[in-house]
Amino acid sequence: MSGRGPVSTRSDVDMFYVMDVLRMSAERQASHGDALNLAAGQPSESAPNAVLEAAHAALDTERLGYTESMGIVPLRETIAQHYERTYGVAVDPGAVAITTGSSGAFTLVFLAAFDAGDSVVLARPGYPAYRNTLEALGCRVIEVDCGPETRYQPTVAMLEALDEPPKGLIVASPANPTGTILAPEELAELARWCEANGTLLISDEIYHGISFGRPTACSWQYSTESVVMGSVSKYFAMTGWRLGWMLLPDALRRPVERLTANMTICPPALSQYAAIAAFSDAARAELDQHVTHYARNRQIMLDGLTSLGVTEMAPPDGAFYVYADIGHLTDDSITWCSEVLAETGVAIAPGADFDAVSGGRTARFSFAGAPADIEAAIERLRPVFARRRQSSASS
Repeated sequence: MSGRGPVSTRSDVDMFYVMDVLRMSAERQASHGDALNLAAGQPSESAPNAVLEAAHAALDTERLGYTESMGIVPLRETIAQHYERTYGVAVDPGAVAITTGSSGAFTLVFLAAFDAGDSVVLARPGYPAYRNTLEALGCRVIEVDCGPETRYQPTVAMLEALDEPPKGLIVASPANPTGTILAPEELAELARWCEANGTLLISDEIYHGISFGRPTACSWQYSTESVVMGSVSKYFAMTGWRLGWMLLPDALRRPVERLTANMTICPPALSQYAAIAAFSDAARAELDQHVTHYARNRQIMLDGLTSLGVTEMAPPDGAFYVYADIGHLTDDSITWCSEVLAETGVAIAPGADFDAVSGGRTARFSFAGAPADIEAAIERLRPVFARRRQSSASS
């Protein structure tokens, strides 16, 4: 019997290496009890008390069966009100689609908007799941090299340099892994160019709420023909609840509904009922304290990396990452991060995840954890960085 077996060619995409690092970090914790995680993009705090109370109440009072495929109406209304209050954008609750995490949202909108062979532009460095999911779906991914001169963000000039307008453009602000934020006028320019050229703008705004003095804008302030991505994972500290949402233009609402009805039936019911409370004033006050905590951590990380001799870093305007050049230490970030974890117990995300061209010389350091853990991790890394600098200088 011949053939390639049961494995599809579409599954032959790059691994999301951060997940490998998290697995190895868990193994280190089990074997040594000393793992310090600078790799995870996960808040160290739990969900707000109001959310936990709402979840308990829902367990007692709600049936928690299937919900509407696009999400329960009270949550969609709450999210619509959030955009009116935060950005001054009037949103019809019917434009809100609740999804199984923002990861589920991306898969749905990619399927709804793009056919195999369609071109979609991404920034490099960027979140690897965009690229890998699009490739699995047969789309043609065009990565534009974005460096410090554009704050690691794509520009209209980059789009106009292409042979033809792409079918889609994905931007993230604040971005993963760099933490950089598009200025409102830059996002406006991209949104208007996309609308004028028939390009679907997908604006990943899941880190909104976590910024450090630089304003964040919503793409629907400039074009309701774009898709806005949101999530309760980051600012709202609800990663494991697996709940995201989209703001959809009219043309994509029914296609997304058809797809999600077939693929997931509905998002998690308990998470939906609990998430309504995440937008309350009490929850927001608690969550804003998390951001104050991240700001302190950010400075600890920046100071610590500088003391280790790491001087080239993307400006972490938002989110909770520092994306740094470690080319003086390695040109193979995957192997280097694995070796550092084995030697020190410190987990770091390899830059190769986010940049398949130059990421061997970069790494992402998360400051979402406890301050004491970040400080301890820096001290564990100090002899490693010093030794590798000396080795590199003598070779």
